[in-house]
Order: sequence, then C-alpha cells, then structure tokens
Amino acid sequence: MVKNRATIVQTIVQFTVILLFVLFLRKFVLTPVEVIGISMEPNYHETDRLWQTSLVSPKRFDVATFPSPRNGKRILKRVIGLPGDTIRMENDQLYINDKKYDEPYLDKAKASVNDDAPLTADFSLETIQVGATTKVPEGKYFVLGDNRRVADDSRYFGFVDQESIAGVVYFRYYPLNKIGLQ
Repeated sequence: MVKNRATIVQTIVQFTVILLFVLFLRKFVLTPVEVIGISMEPNYHETDRLWQTSLVSPKRFDVATFPSPRNGKRILKRVIGLPGDTIRMENDQLYINDKKYDEPYLDKAKASVNDDAPLTADFSLETIQVGATTKVPEGKYFVLGDNRRVADDSRYFGFVDQESIAGVVYFRYYPLNKIGLQ
C-alpha cells in the first residue's frame, strides 16, 4: 500500500513537471501568431501562421509582434531603428546612422512596382507624422511594414515601446509550402 501511494505521488509530480514545462514552452518559446492584414506582404500574407519567442530581444531587421497602437490587436512589423539610431529614407535607400543598408527582403516588392514612384517614400525621423525627433528614443523601436506603400507603421503611429514587444518571429509553420525558419 505504501509503495502504491509513493508511485502515485511520483506520477503526479512527473505529470506536474511536464505540464509546467509545456506551459513554459507555449508561453515563451512556441507562441503562435497569425498574420493579420497586408502590411507585411509579399513576405508574410494574411493568415500565415508563425511562431514567436519572447526569450530574445529584437535585433535590427527582426520581425517583431506587439499590440497595435490603433486597436490593440497583435500585429507584426520589421524592426528598423533601435534606441539612439537616426533613420532616413532617400530614393528608396535606407540610411541608419548615415550608413546605407540593403533591404533584400524588399526585392520582390520593389520588382512588382509598376510606376515610377519608389516603394518607400522619402522620410526622416524629423519628418514623420508622429513624434518628430532626430533619434529613436531610449526604450523605443522604429518599425516598418514590408508593404511600404500601405503599411501603418512607425511613420504614422510613432515609436513602439520595448515593453510592448510580445516576441520575435522565428518560424513559419503555415502555409506548408513556406514552412521554415524566418
């Protein structure tokens, strides 16, 4: 009887540890995200399914998720500016801290432009609609959507607080023909 009781307690403890581990993974490592809207096309399409992790801080050009300043729904955008950076776009060329940066993730979008207008209109932090400043403030990020002509991003709603970042996208699991690390 005592041996039977010990086996039951051991099984309950093991089950509890496994459950806590699964909950940890679900909360911090394998958090599912669904793409909503067209602001990240052609790289991410509406209803794409992704996994994000909240165990890492976003780096430049990572795709991060956060609540929309407009309606609170979780959205994803590409992190372009880190705290202390200066950002400007001239003739479809990104400059961060006065250094040119290529954006190879925009090649498809640029190739599909049918007019003479640039994919990304010229701007600088001083000329954006919200919170014009010379540098990305401490504790904030500057984010852009990949579909630059229609994206609602930091050019329009301002900087994103570091605390608001829910996670960094690292894996696409749907659609199946695009499955893989991001």
